[in-house]
Amino acid sequence: YPVFCDIMQKAGYFAAIRGKVSHSTPFQPYRWDVDLTINEDGSKEHIKDVASYGASLKRGIALAKQVNKPFAININISDPHKPFWFKGDPHGVSKIYSPEEAPIPGFLFDDPVVREELALYYTSVRRADDALGAILDALNASGEKENTIVVFLSDHGMPLPFAKTQLYHHSTRTPLIIRWPGVTQPGAVDDRHMVSAIDFLPTFCDMVHAPHPDGLQGTSFEPLLQGKSQQGRTAVFKEYNENAGGNRHPMRGVETPEYLYLFNPWSDGEDIMRTATQGTKTYKRMKELAPTSESIQKRLDLFEHRVVEELYNVQEDPDCLINLITSKSHKVVLDDMRNKLKNWMEETSDPALVAFKGREDEATRRAYVDKSQEESNARRAARRKNKPTKKKKQKLIKVIPKRTIDGVSVLIEHTIPKQLEVQQIHVTLKQDGERLERKIIDVSGAGKTEVAFPIPSDLRNTGLSVAVFVGDDYSENLQHVVTSVK
Repeated sequence: YPVFCDIMQKAGYFAAIRGKVSHSTPFQPYRWDVDLTINEDGSKEHIKDVASYGASLKRGIALAKQVNKPFAININISDPHKPFWFKGDPHGVSKIYSPEEAPIPGFLFDDPVVREELALYYTSVRRADDALGAILDALNASGEKENTIVVFLSDHGMPLPFAKTQLYHHSTRTPLIIRWPGVTQPGAVDDRHMVSAIDFLPTFCDMVHAPHPDGLQGTSFEPLLQGKSQQGRTAVFKEYNENAGGNRHPMRGVETPEYLYLFNPWSDGEDIMRTATQGTKTYKRMKELAPTSESIQKRLDLFEHRVVEELYNVQEDPDCLINLITSKSHKVVLDDMRNKLKNWMEETSDPALVAFKGREDEATRRAYVDKSQEESNARRAARRKNKPTKKKKQKLIKVIPKRTIDGVSVLIEHTIPKQLEVQQIHVTLKQDGERLERKIIDVSGAGKTEVAFPIPSDLRNTGLSVAVFVGDDYSENLQHVVTSVK
């Protein structure tokens, strides 16, 4: 199917990428002209390092000029993806937000624990903004500012309950900022039209005067940027199928400028949705407070179990707190939204259509969900079966972590055979499974090496662990060790 990299290259562009490489194409490695995540010396840029993003763009532009081509560079800033910024983080940020400064989204609740997590999130957002600043500074320094279209967007809402891996208004109403010299006007805001993720590729094609490939489901919004009218976008359709672990909790949705309708075929009052946001402090706090708070218990029940159908007036209730699905005064709206979703599911041959048509029958819904879970399990099993047989792991390192006055020290005893020459050792410090920092060292022969991680005092007594692997890439590692820090 059409891929941004291929389309830009066919249009004569030098296509490069930085970060989230495996997320951006149907398979990996892909035929990018260069992966800017990897430096010329083979080292990798740290995903939380602000200055490195500007350096990556600078190198990408220089490489494009060497082959006398215009550039199309996809830069994926890690922040505010977890792990969030933390006290003592070696990767700086221009502003640190305090819990008192943290705005509380209406779909969450005010609590000290929630505020603390939000403060870290907002600080991480600020670091993302710093990284964008480094990118724009590099573009300005290159002399190509007036020749370059800049598109800034985010993929989903904040990684907290009711936002990420959901289809609510705040899950998909994400930032979109475009600077097109000579076309867009500085400071102009369009708050009337709708844009879907599937609209980006046809829009990029129009921007560079490339033909639209067959099979595109979206429509170009390039006319809006030119001050013209938009065609074919009166609603945005939303789909979610499974989490990274393959747990299927399919959901479908349609949103117009006024209303949002959601269909959750997996909801049966017992099945609990499994999602990455259950690892957050905010979710854990909900679980703690629910037994003594009726309002939080209701929100927790909705988060974990959902209901089969939801309808919200996003103009009056953007936080999606009042489900209008049983409102008699909204029956006409509900019928219209259901019809819109049904037509889209038919047009796109959505396998969930059978469940939608039989939404009144729990057995029909469950049969679809169970079948889709079985298919997901089979695909994952096939991928595991088809993976090349891994080389037998060698005993090359011994890892001994310990707490110190100001952090964690990791002693690595290594015995690297002569035929393996110099090997990279990737040392990662984690808190509750989330990466805090990674350091990469080169070793050879037999010896000992110590790696130090400074950490703030409030993290020193938390669940820390160290993950270490030998080799250039984890998928081909020679040895992998995970141990807790005692």
